[in-house]
Amino acid sequence: MDELRVIKAWLAERKKMKPETDAFFISERRSPLSRKTAWLFIKHYGELADLPLSAHPHMLRHACGYALADQGADTRLIQDYLGHRNIQHTVRYTASNPARFERLWK
Repeated sequence: MDELRVIKAWLAERKKMKPETDAFFISERRSPLSRKTAWLFIKHYGELADLPLSAHPHMLRHACGYALADQGADTRLIQDYLGHRNIQHTVRYTASNPARFERLWK
């Protein structure tokens, strides 16, 4: 998986920086990356990608929910993973994927 390779490479690079925190994302000053900085990065890279709308961090949460649903994850598992108290907030991810029923009859 490309994602795992990139994460391992980042962790090796991060270790060389000798951060003062356990935070996964750190600044050049070796402190946790601020919410504002993360927001600005996502917005900036969304603009560079020429997305038709302004990107924001919550989009990553939605992308995760849809990806889990597309992989066939159970609605309750997605609910727990995303920390939704109300299952109705989770159903949007699974309701948009009719292919989730395909495996029922195989």
